Amino acid sequence: EVQLVESGGGLVQAGGSLRLSCAASGLTFDSVAVGWFRQAPGKEREGVALISTLDDSSYYTDSVQGRFTISSDNAKNTVYLLMNSLKPEDTAVYFCAVDPSGIAIAAEYPLADPLYDYWGQGTEVTVSS
Repeated sequence: EVQLVESGGGLVQAGGSLRLSCAASGLTFDSVAVGWFRQAPGKEREGVALISTLDDSSYYTDSVQGRFTISSDNAKNTVYLLMNSLKPEDTAVYFCAVDPSGIAIAAEYPLADPLYDYWGQGTEVTVSS
């Protein structure tokens, strides 16, 4: 059974930083795509960033480019999202998801929900102004 467990969320002031973790089990981790998504209250879920664990290639949505960094530790089956210069508009529940085929990184819309088969339960991030 594939399980994804997010951690690292919390309350932080604007301008601060948080590092989220996504620990995966039940799948081979060395050639998948792992995405981070978020859903703010009253809004649709949106993709934030993704990484290919095969070659560490990554992709970011425009709103977080330059502020967020995604990384992978394949030995620990864990993907991280380092979030710097946080803004109140980054407040959301953050989810990680896995595309076992790894093809999402090359897709026209790499953070499209249907590309991802497995999802975690989320971790909440609140950025105060």
